[in-house]
Amino acid sequence: MTLPIHQLEQYSLRHRDWVLRVLAEDQGEAVELLVFRGFSSSLTQPTDFDPDVPVLPASATIQSVQRFRSPYNAEQPLAPPQTWADFAAALEAE
Repeated sequence: MTLPIHQLEQYSLRHRDWVLRVLAEDQGEAVELLVFRGFSSSLTQPTDFDPDVPVLPASATIQSVQRFRSPYNAEQPLAPPQTWADFAAALEAE
């Protein structure tokens, strides 16, 4: 089973000049991540040094994904946030 975060990391490898900001919820807590060039980093909790440990566990629910041009500037998104369902559909269509 491929975790959604792994799908986003693979997507970011194909679109190397984009940064993805992911808002999720895990066990009732808000989680914010950045995904860039195949790697994820949490902005709200510690990120493990081992890249094989998923930053977002399978129990988490992705709320939205938003694309930004690299280098990341929160003030200049490329598109409005998309729900995970909409973004996942676009991933499958790609």
